[in-house]
Amino acid sequence: MPSRKQPVYPNEEKILTELGERLRLARMRRKFSSETVAARSSISRMTLYRVERGDPSVLMITYLRVLATLQLENDLGLIAKEDRLGRSLQDLDLPHGRTPLNKKKQRPHLSAHAAFDRTVKPL
Repeated sequence: MPSRKQPVYPNEEKILTELGERLRLARMRRKFSSETVAARSSISRMTLYRVERGDPSVLMITYLRVLATLQLENDLGLIAKEDRLGRSLQDLDLPHGRTPLNKKKQRPHLSAHAAFDRTVKPL
């Protein structure tokens, strides 16, 4: 039984479209044909076309293969490298100062939304 198709939100669609465009431009800067990149990535030309269009149904491994062909695979290591919100939320749960384990002070609880509001600047 096929799985249900996941909805793609406009901001996600924009991110994928921009990624596909950057991959297409990287291919063109290297003067690689779509046939060359597809063959080196072990994918069809049609799949490469879908990658460069930002099609959300393309598997992550396919994007990785194209990135590797373009020698850009290390860029994946930059994804979520700086997790400012996560670190702020983690810091809220750290004990302050040196307190004995049996006599911890009660700190006021901040919700995740309060921490998020303090760390993210409005547009």
